[in-house]
Amino acid sequence: MALRLTLKPHERVIVGNAVIRNGDSRNRLLIENRVPVLRESDILSPGAVQSPCERIYLALQLIYVDPVAADQHLETFQALVAEVLEAAPSCSRLIRPIRAHVTAGRYYEALKSARLLLQYERELMSRVP
Repeated sequence: MALRLTLKPHERVIVGNAVIRNGDSRNRLLIENRVPVLRESDILSPGAVQSPCERIYLALQLIYVDPVAADQHLETFQALVAEVLEAAPSCSRLIRPIRAHVTAGRYYEALKSARLLLQYERELMSRVP
């Protein structure tokens, strides 16, 4: 079954390892094979990363869209997770499902779970004066 994407004007999407930007009007794409797809709202650009949990999200994103270097990104992910857990053990309940998805090779689901980790990190940081 094909994946249907409706893109807003000028919206970006990653399909495989290609970044695609839509033109001036709304368009629909049909992706007919299994390939990593990330909509602009799910993309974290490397220059925008500012926090430890955002680095985890970026590592997951790279594992998902760059299967050639997935092992390297997986090592980075594991190291970042260890650092975050050492600094903030309260994150373990959110990291556990992310790790389970990664172990099972469900990288998109890991990214979805990581959004909860990002939200939790923002809440923690908002309490810091």
